[in-house]
Amino acid sequence: MSDVRTGSVQEVSGEFEHRATGRDWLGLVVLAFAILLIAVDGTVLDLALPFISADLAPTSNQLLWIIDVYSFVLAGLLITMGTLGDRIGRRRLLLIGAAGFGIASLVAAVSSSAEMLIAARVLQGISGATLMPATLGLIRTIFLNPCQRVAAIGVWGAMAGGGAAAGPLVGGWLLEHFWWGSVFLINIPVMLALILLGPLVIPESRDPNPGRFDLTSSALSMLAIVPLVFAVKETAAHGVDPVYVMSAVVGLIAGYVFVRRQRILDAPMIDLRLFASRAFSTGVATNFLSVFALAGVLFFGAQYLQVVLGNSPLEAGLLLLPGTAASIVTSLLVAVLVRYFSAGTVLGVAMIVGAAGAGVLVGLAADSGPALFIAGFVLVGAGVGVSLTLTSELVVSAVEPERAGAASAVSETAYELGIALGVAILGTVVMAFFRRGIDVSLLTPELGADASETLGGAREVARGLPDSAATALMDSANAAFVSGMHVAAVATAVVLAVTSVFVLINLRQRQDSSTAKE
Repeated sequence: MSDVRTGSVQEVSGEFEHRATGRDWLGLVVLAFAILLIAVDGTVLDLALPFISADLAPTSNQLLWIIDVYSFVLAGLLITMGTLGDRIGRRRLLLIGAAGFGIASLVAAVSSSAEMLIAARVLQGISGATLMPATLGLIRTIFLNPCQRVAAIGVWGAMAGGGAAAGPLVGGWLLEHFWWGSVFLINIPVMLALILLGPLVIPESRDPNPGRFDLTSSALSMLAIVPLVFAVKETAAHGVDPVYVMSAVVGLIAGYVFVRRQRILDAPMIDLRLFASRAFSTGVATNFLSVFALAGVLFFGAQYLQVVLGNSPLEAGLLLLPGTAASIVTSLLVAVLVRYFSAGTVLGVAMIVGAAGAGVLVGLAADSGPALFIAGFVLVGAGVGVSLTLTSELVVSAVEPERAGAASAVSETAYELGIALGVAILGTVVMAFFRRGIDVSLLTPELGADASETLGGAREVARGLPDSAATALMDSANAAFVSGMHVAAVATAVVLAVTSVFVLINLRQRQDSSTAKE
């Protein structure tokens, strides 16, 4: 008998009656490891930046691209791959993506130049785009019982949030014992296990009546997302430029045409009527903004712990562990919290907690210990952990199981854009204040340019200077970097506080409306 699960919720014994089997829960374990690695790869390079800088000598722009291009490419392809999975089978797409991701990771590990590493990250992004919507889409079709689905998405959210936060810890341990390329090799055995075990414990699922796949819409979705994100990133890093303005215009025009096209297609890639649902639209927006905050804090926090405070990569990763644990615990607690409080209340309070954590980071100093950073990061991690689980549940529950891949792709596009823009915008804010504040007046123009590129670059220059000059340079560099962190932390706190108000208003109105109908 085929294990393809199709049809509406009501056609599969009813959501409240259908309960997952032991095989289903084993399938969740396999999916959890896949999402864990994808999330880890989004941030695992944070602690490796100084090593990559020393070995491959990338420019400041190349360094940001090494981090960002993975998320940019992944985000650009998620909608396409989510829709494709609904058509050809989500498990099949998952296995194809696993093979591609493993090969791309091997290429990244042996990269001998910044350009080669960027190309490998592009390949990882393409493969990751096949994995992301498949994992959440399969959870939606496997776990039809609402209570079990919230718990399963809690595990998924714990892996996504915990993986993003655990990336520096994993990277720290590997960098302590091996070379920087080892942060990619860890992907290979997990992807092999996914390929071998996936067909045994994960049921296939697809839309039985998907309609025609629209290549034009696929191209438009990529043409909308990638140029627009590129424009935002480069403008934040280098200021307004005609090339970046033109890129943004291309993205906006492509996005407009994409939306218009979805309105007239019989089988659109994205059913735009979903955004009329307050739960769906609020879930997508909150997912984006909370991950935006987490990625930015991880980007500058990892460098603060390692370069400013002088911790080793492993020590810095361990100092991030409490925040990782907070994210995992709160993700798993969501299923309990929503039994006693409304989704809007739980999500709104989570954003307030995250905002408070970002506010704590404003008190950091170049010569302070790690305790204050740990406290702030724990609060940020706790808030984001709740958000990742609850927003994903809001999004996938708004559609029938057969359209789970497309809906998941929308949510995960927001997730990946949040990571990319969090690093790009908050990271470039920090670096702008760093370059403005660092004192290189005693250095030659060439050394001054190298020291002003990155905080790691300043440290490399300092190593070749006499002790007094090296101390003066690093004192200036650290103070400048921390001043940039303060500005980024304030911006993060404001974003999360505003998001909290947005959530409480939108989901409260939804709850009031439901109560009135009853």
